Amino acid sequence: MGQNSLRGSSAGCATAWLPSACFYHMLGQESREEAGSQPCRAWWYCGLLVGSWEPLPLMAFVSQHQIQKGSSDYFLTSGDKIRFFFEKGVLDERGNFLIPKEKSVSKIGHALHAYDPVFKQVTHSSKVQELGRKLGLERPVVVQSMYIFKQPGIGGEVTPHQDATFLYTEPLGRILGFWIALEDATQENGCLWFIPGSHTRGITRRMVRAASGSSTCVEFVGSDPAYDDNQFIPLPISKGGLILIHGEVVHKSELNSSESSRHAFTFHVMEAKDTSWSKENWLQPTPELPFPSLYT
Repeated sequence: MGQNSLRGSSAGCATAWLPSACFYHMLGQESREEAGSQPCRAWWYCGLLVGSWEPLPLMAFVSQHQIQKGSSDYFLTSGDKIRFFFEKGVLDERGNFLIPKEKSVSKIGHALHAYDPVFKQVTHSSKVQELGRKLGLERPVVVQSMYIFKQPGIGGEVTPHQDATFLYTEPLGRILGFWIALEDATQENGCLWFIPGSHTRGITRRMVRAASGSSTCVEFVGSDPAYDDNQFIPLPISKGGLILIHGEVVHKSELNSSESSRHAFTFHVMEAKDTSWSKENWLQPTPELPFPSLYT
């Protein structure tokens, strides 16, 4: 697979169901408190999950782009399970926590939408389904979900990327991220940053499953261009707000160096009509969990 084969266009019918802007946030007509009621319940439930969780040996997750050797199978088989991943530097060489475990988790993924009743309710809520229909989604399926902690003081930087690098489809323009703020997301605690208009330029890099016997479970094909920091604009958002993220828009978040966490629940939807999901993607549907329909 050469780099030229990675390039694609998001123009035409492939993105007819997306807004003309590549991202926006929506609180609706309800108050902030009402808009955040479901995510708040999810926040408390997730706290219970973390509090009762016993870690597995040799499991470590550096960032969403760097998987440590020894955790390959744990990561690759997490698409149809609920699993926990750490921030960088929270474990010693023997796998013992250097900080309390509830402060060490980077994210929980990747099938909360399927197996956890609270997150399933949020994912398939009437508001989400109504929004999908307004966008013209005909056969949307949920491919993954994550609870992101962005821990105070150690919540890692997420470098500039496009979601389609990791969730590749043919044609492009079929992936849409729903990012729900469970706490206020500010520039201080690591809100999202975007390059406006970058969703129109295709992609030049993909993360694919590595060949059997490789030292890592995934590898990158192609390369990202050098992004100018001045191109990014921040998108702070209040608790209960929603950001829709086009699969090809370039976005990032900075290290959370504040004393406040920045919890969020996010899930990705694919328009399945006339769309091919790449068999090279790290995430694959399984007999136990085919990608479920967004509409119920």
